[in-house]
Amino acid sequence: METVLHCTTDERADRLFKAEQFLLAAETIATIIDDLAMGDAYVTLCVHAGVAAADVICCSKLGVCYEGRDHNGAIASLAKLDHTTALSLSTLLHIKTRSPEDALLTIKSDQQRAGRAAAFLVRAARLA
Repeated sequence: METVLHCTTDERADRLFKAEQFLLAAETIATIIDDLAMGDAYVTLCVHAGVAAADVICCSKLGVCYEGRDHNGAIASLAKLDHTTALSLSTLLHIKTRSPEDALLTIKSDQQRAGRAAAFLVRAARLA
């Protein structure tokens, strides 16, 4: 179950800072480690970056953000604002459900999709 939270300008700025940190950490992993075993860490950082960026967008455009496990409220709200943004968050969350918690390592194409989706969301959050 998700909770809708009203957010302040300071909270929005904090979430943007975190989104950028997570994305930078993911990009650092991608540039220094060419190892499929690190793919789960990379994807996890991309997911965190994307979720934080989605919070920024929702805070900026709607004055609220969502707290919970599935992020369906955020996806639905983003879909009303911009289909591509909602699709990017949905993509990240779909990849997340198949990575660290599972015994299988993420595949390279999922890592690439996660990186693109996270970068898109962080760019959108910077403009929000």
